[in-house]
Amino acid sequence: MDDDTTHQENNNHEPEWYRTLVEEVNDLATVVDTDGTITYVSPAITRILGYDPGELVGHEGFEFVHPEDRERNADALESVLSNPSGSETVEVRFRHANGSWRWIEATMRNRVDDDIIDGILLSSRDITERKEYEREARELAEEYEAVLNSVEDAIFLMNVEEDGDGVRFEFERLSPSYERQTGITTEEVQGQTPQAVFGEEQGAELAANYHRCVKAGEPISYQEELLVSEGARFWQTKLAPVVSDGEITRLVGVTRNVTERVERERQLRQQNERLGEFASVISHDLRSPLNVAQGRAALLAEQGESEHLDPLLQALDRMEAIVEDTLTLARQGDTISETESVSLTNLVGKCWATVDTGEATIDIVDEMTFQADPDRLRHVFENLFRNAVEHGGSDVTVRVGRHNELGIYVEDNGPGIPVEKRDEVFEPGHSSAQGGTGFGLTIVKRIVEAHGWELSVADGTDGGARFEFEMSEQGEFV
Repeated sequence: MDDDTTHQENNNHEPEWYRTLVEEVNDLATVVDTDGTITYVSPAITRILGYDPGELVGHEGFEFVHPEDRERNADALESVLSNPSGSETVEVRFRHANGSWRWIEATMRNRVDDDIIDGILLSSRDITERKEYEREARELAEEYEAVLNSVEDAIFLMNVEEDGDGVRFEFERLSPSYERQTGITTEEVQGQTPQAVFGEEQGAELAANYHRCVKAGEPISYQEELLVSEGARFWQTKLAPVVSDGEITRLVGVTRNVTERVERERQLRQQNERLGEFASVISHDLRSPLNVAQGRAALLAEQGESEHLDPLLQALDRMEAIVEDTLTLARQGDTISETESVSLTNLVGKCWATVDTGEATIDIVDEMTFQADPDRLRHVFENLFRNAVEHGGSDVTVRVGRHNELGIYVEDNGPGIPVEKRDEVFEPGHSSAQGGTGFGLTIVKRIVEAHGWELSVADGTDGGARFEFEMSEQGEFV
């Protein structure tokens, strides 16, 4: 057999070979003529779009394309027809046999002059899942941008790069809030390490926390010192790793400027230290001579009568009360770290029994149990009961119960506290009762705040004074 005969036989088998290939591959093969009429569609159409090939042959492809995508599809077809050697790829929605729309990516090639195909060949695949993923990613990116641009807390993104046996951290992006609070911009730090941005010492401290987060493989929280301006020095930071294919590729940091809070805490510690020193002086240097004076005054009263003795003894007793209240005030303001379950009924009963209440009555409206320091709360209720009797009279009625969801109230039916004086009553030394030290309600406020609660004054149910404790979640009822 000569070569020409062999070549002719091979040519005769080419259409069958092409058809077998097209019918077996996963992609959808379609041929349309220059008018867009479908002349051939491979069996993959059934798997991809649910049609039998015969249902499409003889129809214009535009019939099955989403109206919003037809112009884009027509432009691609026209471009291919005008360029015999060119190709165009277009993404359109194609109607499925069940009536839904599927995204199809079609690559068009001009094969009009091909003896076998004689038309426009479209190689298509279903990209609906990819388009859905792209849509979700786009929405997520939009949400991410919205969060990044709107939150008040400063946000920073760090890339985690492999660096020999370790990792290297590089700034990727800063939120607008971060830029506003620090004066540092993304353009200035992008691609740079913490050491390059903040210097070797501070940068190394920052990087140490980043390494700690990577090693832990989970979010961490910490307070750090990073001086970027006079008003921004201390930061409360939460750092979280981003994992991709099992590897940490990025760190997301959310940080808040807590400089004012740290400075207030520092001032408060200094004040407490000074108050402690003052209390020590009172306790040792003032109490001893006071006790001597009280003892000598009592001896004088036994030895003889004098119109000056009673005022002297009263003045010394008042001094002793001031010393006791001052020491209580100094010792009760510290933050409470240990609590226990407290029964309101039991606590109120004990406190009421220790106060000289005369003919006054106590009404415990609600029974409840909550977490608190009972020893310190005794000062609270004793002072409030004493205050009610001093201002409301010996026949006053005091009521105790639940305030809102997380709280307690103590109220009486006495004269009440005018609105304009409700802030003053908590100031040290303020007293409207004869012989009062002026520290009673100050002590109440300090102990309530030491629990992390809030204290306010309102009108009582019967017009008297009402003190309300709003508890935090830590002090919630059990």
